[in-house]
Amino acid sequence: MTVLDQEVVVLTVNGEEVAVRADHPHLLAALREELGVTSAKDGCSPSGQCGCCTVMIDGKVQVSCQYPLEKAAGRTVVTLEGLPEEERRRYADAFAACGGLQCGFCIPGIVMRAKAQVDKKGATLKREDMARHLGAHLCRCTGYVKILDAIDAVATGVVPEAAPRAHAGVGARLPKYEATSLALGDRGYVDDLRVPGMLHAALRFTDHARAEVVRVHTSAAASAPGVVAVFTAADVPGELRVGIIHHDWPVLIPEGGRTSYAGDVIAVVVAESRLEARAAAALVEVDYHDLGPMTDPMAAIASPEASVWGTDSNVLSRSAYARGDVDAALEASAHVVHEVFETQRVEHAYLEPESTLAVPREDGGLHVYSGGQGVWDDRDQIAAVLGVGTGDVSVELVSNGGAFGGKEDMSNQAQAALAAWLLRRPVKCTLSREESFLVHPKRHPIRMEYWAGCDADGHLTGLRARMVGDSGAYASVGMKVLERAAGHASGPYRLPAVDVESVAVRTNNPVCGAFRGFGANQAQFAMEGVVDRLGELVGISGWEMRKRNVIHPGDVWGPGQVMDEGCAGAERCLDALAERYAAARAEGKAVGIGLALKNSGLGNGFKEVTRAVVRFGEDGTVEVRHGWTEMGQGVHTVALQVAVEELGVDPDRVSVMVDTSRELGEGQTTGSRGTLMGAGAVADACRKALAAGCAPGVDYVGEHRVDWTQHLGEVEHPTIHAAFGYAAQLVVMDKESLSVERVVAAHDVGRAVNPMLCEGQIEGSVHMGLGYALTEDFPADERGFPTKSTLRSLGILRAKDVPPIEVILVEVPQPRSPYGIKGVGEIGLVPTAGAVAGALHDADGVWRATLPMRAGGPAAGGAGEGDGE
Repeated sequence: MTVLDQEVVVLTVNGEEVAVRADHPHLLAALREELGVTSAKDGCSPSGQCGCCTVMIDGKVQVSCQYPLEKAAGRTVVTLEGLPEEERRRYADAFAACGGLQCGFCIPGIVMRAKAQVDKKGATLKREDMARHLGAHLCRCTGYVKILDAIDAVATGVVPEAAPRAHAGVGARLPKYEATSLALGDRGYVDDLRVPGMLHAALRFTDHARAEVVRVHTSAAASAPGVVAVFTAADVPGELRVGIIHHDWPVLIPEGGRTSYAGDVIAVVVAESRLEARAAAALVEVDYHDLGPMTDPMAAIASPEASVWGTDSNVLSRSAYARGDVDAALEASAHVVHEVFETQRVEHAYLEPESTLAVPREDGGLHVYSGGQGVWDDRDQIAAVLGVGTGDVSVELVSNGGAFGGKEDMSNQAQAALAAWLLRRPVKCTLSREESFLVHPKRHPIRMEYWAGCDADGHLTGLRARMVGDSGAYASVGMKVLERAAGHASGPYRLPAVDVESVAVRTNNPVCGAFRGFGANQAQFAMEGVVDRLGELVGISGWEMRKRNVIHPGDVWGPGQVMDEGCAGAERCLDALAERYAAARAEGKAVGIGLALKNSGLGNGFKEVTRAVVRFGEDGTVEVRHGWTEMGQGVHTVALQVAVEELGVDPDRVSVMVDTSRELGEGQTTGSRGTLMGAGAVADACRKALAAGCAPGVDYVGEHRVDWTQHLGEVEHPTIHAAFGYAAQLVVMDKESLSVERVVAAHDVGRAVNPMLCEGQIEGSVHMGLGYALTEDFPADERGFPTKSTLRSLGILRAKDVPPIEVILVEVPQPRSPYGIKGVGEIGLVPTAGAVAGALHDADGVWRATLPMRAGGPAAGGAGEGDGE
């Protein structure tokens, strides 16, 4: 056998000579699909723009999804699995100790890139050089700060000491749970799972965003090599439509039905291999009657014709409230500003594309492995599609490679489950990056018209806001996003008179739904803008304008809620930046400041109940079970540290797992509530165990409830939300280049269960917020189709483009919250865009009202790829 013949390619992988089929599209596919390598992840193949699949080939780092398999013939390939164990341990320990990973999906590839540089330069490796070499890699979670810390620790041999095991409870800087296995790529994601007899599914998407489906031709696909079956809507035994709130999202569009956005699915092709399934899916032919899409939300509101199949109105929702006499307040104001703000659609760009594995159970049911944010919703919706009871479907959560809200809705779970159910064989469906872009909901673009006034001393007098958000075709949680935008329209400020209305509109553009910030960041970009404009008219600084108007305990906020003692955190955050703000101005820098709040929990009268289980082993071990999705934010670590705090046990004796075998009541892992709710339930379970003597083999079930919130308008001063996080951010900019030189982020988290993980969440949020402010966009064309199809095109800031980020943790306890906890997962990017806009105006005198602002040099506007090796 030669190293390259018509059927196989021979190469050496991790010290062993192997022969692989020659038909793999690239080296990564051979490594993953045939050799079972899992450290090299597929985040974007074959574009090579995420770096997750980086390996070493003949001693040089390479992106394996762009490396032709035939070129690898006779070469030596080393993946992270093949490094010496001592070296693997050094990297794992450093990333764990420094907090250099969150979801972990990107880290194995980054470790391989770091190895190349550390081997070459050792302790002389400079941080800025390493940041440039990471130009071939994306991380959506960390903001790169702690990744660079970890690489520096390996290069210098100085790894920070972890928190003492005797003091590993609440407040300790404990390494993230599963950090070692995540850093090394040993802990699997859904696409890493393999089961005997597994088939692969590929989806045939629509060619038109709004068209009648006249006929679906499947014969060519069905007769293609390797194809086992082709399924269409006619094969769905149960409900055709799914959805978190409204069941309006068809899992397949039938003949006689109508497509409503570019991500609609026409057919599911199942084959022996992924390659064969994809090739056959392209052979499904569809006859359409194109109806022409509605892509302008204002025109859609005015149109009597429905944009979306099965609906009768293009207005998805309206949210409105008013307090006081805004007309009189504005008329009496010394200063009034009127501005229209517009924000853009944004792609989540989590590094792990959506993947689902469905496996028939021996009892006739179906077991589904999902990386979604709400496995109970997945279970209920899959059961409805299959026309069976929920007991016939079990959904096991597999911790995912990032989500940020984009994995709340089902993506391919229903299609994979349908195929497995009908064939009684395991079926996996993994989306490509381009398909992921098509399918899942995005951040809402919102048009916001604001009128705001203040008196001569700068005290706010009145606010009117009118918002229109393009929610795309299907409901998702779009109505709640616009409701949240309306509720947060006034930011963390006192206002005696407010009048707010927001409208979510159905169009044939990409669906929009949950995304970190959930409407609060759009609204507060506008509010921070009018606060800055009014401050200039008064003649006071942005910091002083906020100081004079920041909400205090006992004040009435926005929709009418009387704020509790927890809101003192807003002013504490502002005060934390006072000296740095003054110093930057004294240096002659352009400065901008943003102040924001973001609710934690669902609120609005929703009865939130969560449970957790603690169980003791005969050997003294402790098992903690909960139902929250681990997606990088560290909810497993929170559960562990709470158990250590309450029980006084060694953290090495505690294991944490997600339990979807029983109803624990979580719902979606969303709304910055996992830490708050999860900590409360675990603490309650531990206290019940202590009271009962911690008997081995007993399930001690704890519960935490937030069931006292109220609907807007239910009473004069409703408690709409049980808790808020608060943040102030300072952006320091060079006046000539308009480059961001540094960001200082002061965040009130109530109580930091793990300060290192809190810092990481904030650093990652600031990175995302800078991209939101300056470079990121996900537009659609006149057909309703996205105009961007690669990660590089999104404008996400790379490591070399991220300025230094200083995090200041503020702890003002939240009443009625376990340990005083407030959420931190979303608030991190809410003030960023407003602060950047303020700094830009300070630099050049131009007010900006449209995102992204695209101004300045690399740290402000660049998204270049940097160097590879």
